[in-house]
Amino acid sequence: MNHNKLNTYPRYLKYKDSGIDWIGEIPEGWEVLRLKNVFLDCTNGIWGDEPKKDATDTIVLRVTDFDYDRLKISDDNLTYRFISDSEKKRKVLKKGDLLLEKSGGGDKTLVGRVVLFDKNYDAVTSNFVAKLTPNSNIISQFINYALATLYANNINYLSIKQTTGIQNLDSNSYLNEQFCFPPLAEQQQIADFLDSKTALIDEAIGLKQQQIDKLKEYKQITIQTAVTRGLNPNAPMKNSGIDWIGEIPEHWEVSKLGQCLFPISIKNHPKLPLLSITREQGVIKRDIENLESNHNFIPDDLSSYKLIKKGQFGMNKMKAWQGSYGVSDYTGIVSPAYYIFNFIKEINGLFFHWAIRSKIYISFFGSASDGVRIGQWDLSKTRMKEIPFIIPPFAEQQQIADYLEQKSAEIDATIAHYEQQIDKLKEYKIVLIQAAVTGRIKVSNDG
Repeated sequence: MNHNKLNTYPRYLKYKDSGIDWIGEIPEGWEVLRLKNVFLDCTNGIWGDEPKKDATDTIVLRVTDFDYDRLKISDDNLTYRFISDSEKKRKVLKKGDLLLEKSGGGDKTLVGRVVLFDKNYDAVTSNFVAKLTPNSNIISQFINYALATLYANNINYLSIKQTTGIQNLDSNSYLNEQFCFPPLAEQQQIADFLDSKTALIDEAIGLKQQQIDKLKEYKQITIQTAVTRGLNPNAPMKNSGIDWIGEIPEHWEVSKLGQCLFPISIKNHPKLPLLSITREQGVIKRDIENLESNHNFIPDDLSSYKLIKKGQFGMNKMKAWQGSYGVSDYTGIVSPAYYIFNFIKEINGLFFHWAIRSKIYISFFGSASDGVRIGQWDLSKTRMKEIPFIIPPFAEQQQIADYLEQKSAEIDATIAHYEQQIDKLKEYKIVLIQAAVTGRIKVSNDG
């Protein structure tokens, strides 16, 4: 993104070397301090016991409560636990404390995010989160933005100790890092400026996200209408006999998946590319280079994995209720737990793919599945065979598929445009925060 907007802000009259390579020069009058010298303490959290579901329970804030886009806590889904008064001592958060993520992270996210606690309720942090209390010479909002700048520059990476599947932040090492601090009044001025400017940026991002959500909804409606009503709005209609679908064109056929699909299971092709089946994209190539991103174990011997050919229908039977299925664009092998099908009737694979992945059909798979554990429902093959499927004449299937390919590409291109704008706004927000808290620009409350 073009950051020329920063040139509209004045600079300080005099600068000096900070002694910190990634920061460079800072305004005269600012001082460099180690983080451990600006916090009164760094207190680890507690998980406590099962909640009693009464007034004695305590809110325990977790990393999932971090609204990192706004550098604050989200109240959307708070967790309550029972923690005795003696255990809670010194761990209760005060307004203005910061929460430091000490364990967690992910494939593309480093551990070490920080957010501000700006709430008026009593709460503690979980055992994966530490409480940081700034001293009286530090404005909480300022240090919150400062630590966001450290994170954006991957300074926390130097303090991460990686164990199997999880990142741990060495808080002593992290708090030994240095940062630059202006006088107290100027900290407040910078914090107020950033509160105002980032709120405007967040509002702009929110509006663009609303447009994306509307486009995604429009795309779903477009798909659902095309695969259940066709492209001719004047076509004579008939009752499908299916409450969830309603009327369909008079010349369309009401069939069942058991009459459309034939299960196959071919194995012993371990040299073929490894594929996976996802909710978002259907059948995809599996990333075997970045093994850390694959949470499911991949055995050395793939001879038991099932062959799926281009044009065949594959399904993750444990997540069919979420829409984890699709017609494959590739030939390869998938987990032996997946279902693979050939088409029996004269069905256009692309039409079937669009239709079966529309919301109206996904709900049928939910009804045909039984819960076995959180996030996974086992699809009954017997009940799956009874799921209805609406079939237009073959030529019309192709017309609908072609229409949806074109229409979907247009909608996706518009969504991508909005997503690029959001990325640029987020990038500018990071740059603006860094420029303000390191003194590269001089801000004022009316700036």
